[in-house]
Amino acid sequence: MHYTFTRHCVSIPRRQALARIASPALATSVLTLPSGAGAAGRALAEDSAAWRAIQAQAKGQTVYFNAWGGSPAINAYHQWAAGQLDQRYGLRLVHVKISDAAEMVQRVRNEKAAAKADGTVDLVWINGENFLAMKREGLLKGPFAEQLPSYAWVDTQGKPTTRIDFSEPVDGMEAPWGMAQLTFMVDAARVPQAPRSLAAWLAFAQAHPGRMTYPRPPDFHGTSWLKQMLLDLNPGAQRQALYQPLTSAAFEARTAALWRTLDAVHPHLWRKGRQFPLSAGAQRQMMADGELMWALTFNPNEAANEIAAGRLSTSTISYQFDGGTLGNTHFLAIPFNTQAFAAARVTANFLLGAQAQARKADTAVWGDPTVLAVEALPAAQRAWFQARSVPGQLQAWAPAIPEPHASWVDALEKEWARRYGG
Repeated sequence: MHYTFTRHCVSIPRRQALARIASPALATSVLTLPSGAGAAGRALAEDSAAWRAIQAQAKGQTVYFNAWGGSPAINAYHQWAAGQLDQRYGLRLVHVKISDAAEMVQRVRNEKAAAKADGTVDLVWINGENFLAMKREGLLKGPFAEQLPSYAWVDTQGKPTTRIDFSEPVDGMEAPWGMAQLTFMVDAARVPQAPRSLAAWLAFAQAHPGRMTYPRPPDFHGTSWLKQMLLDLNPGAQRQALYQPLTSAAFEARTAALWRTLDAVHPHLWRKGRQFPLSAGAQRQMMADGELMWALTFNPNEAANEIAAGRLSTSTISYQFDGGTLGNTHFLAIPFNTQAFAAARVTANFLLGAQAQARKADTAVWGDPTVLAVEALPAAQRAWFQARSVPGQLQAWAPAIPEPHASWVDALEKEWARRYGG
């Protein structure tokens, strides 16, 4: 969510079948990518003989989809997708609810060590360090992503993290599924001037002792806040080291300012920085209760979702630092020993398609931003994405700052725990 996505409902039904894209290129087996979308990959056409053969092979297969199960709204979306996949393609999607994708990685790792060809995982929702581990250890099947028909509409130019996952090239080994960017929430009735930079945040924390904090790492959101601070404290050329594989020398040099800053601000935080909320959800609830004045999320639509559910005040606003915040893409990957490779690809293609992406982006359903180049879609499909103005919705997106290399995560979490974990 990571969202990670390591750890990333009711709507007006959209019952139309996914419309055929009006393009002469669909007459061939390879789709020419529209301007502003796609990449250098060669996506199969939806009606090509090659894709029809994959769909035929998928019929009757079961896809065990390992994905975070901590959100009722997201779980309901998976149930909707399962119904659509059964109705359209005759395949069965089973949502295997997990709390941390690292657990799934270890299971697949154990299966490879035991030479188990009939794997227990067919599709997984991952990104970041879990993708890095699976790619480096040969635990993934592919490349497959850029051959999916729906990949033709992915906005790889405007959303470059669809091809780079925490500084690791995707190389077609996972299909982009949704966008995420670190976003902050305050109740404008209590905080009329939200802190819009790290320096402003630090000053705000000092001016309001005990009313600010962040989730406890290794919670994904807590670690993300550490990375945001690390990026802001290493401007310009200093930042480049964060996008390279970790070395001891680089870690010591680039994190020195982070530890100095945390040492200085912790005494001003909630419970004087000796305790931290265990999750972003807990922090958000503390803000709703008036105990805290600020919360963070990786879903830019979360405040709107929470207001709609009656859990946040209608005066809550979403915003990002003016200079940018951490952003990434979350993905779907297929383990090396899947028993349903055809059905896993059909599932990934459906979830990447315009109808499923539009439903997922709807704040009444999930509110997960799309990976597609919406402006390049045919008009009928583009209309599915028409935004509704709702309270709490992010009004202006700041630049997305790419994630540091995934190898920095474990070292950051361990050093934070050594210094502040108690």
